[in-house]
Amino acid sequence: MTGLETVPILRYILYVRIFKKAWFTRFADKEGITNGELIEAVNRLEAGQADANLGGGVYKVRVARPGEGRAGGYRVIVFFRSEERAFFAYGFAKSDRDNIDERELRVFKERAKEAFSFTDEEIRDLLKKGTLIEV
Repeated sequence: MTGLETVPILRYILYVRIFKKAWFTRFADKEGITNGELIEAVNRLEAGQADANLGGGVYKVRVARPGEGRAGGYRVIVFFRSEERAFFAYGFAKSDRDNIDERELRVFKERAKEAFSFTDEEIRDLLKKGTLIEV
């Protein structure tokens, strides 16, 4: 024995299906938010690093403006269920508004519940119609 024995490391990759709603896709394209940044946001959610857990599977995460940091960038509403699915639903620039209101939060919670109930067949149909775009 040399003292340099290797220890096997077990690694696994979580496969979370990530979707953008049509409205969010237009917002992200206009603002220059890339799919890579959305994947990074989901990785932070998987790691338990949400900026805010709003309840009912609704999370708020920060996404950086291109060439800047996350603090003054965008706030993004994501419907997220660990190890399953993430739906990017809404986004806004921090400079445009401070937060969503209670009415919007109630609607987001209802929409999240609906999104999490989609069957694979329903998701396929929504993808075909362009209502959802898979990242």
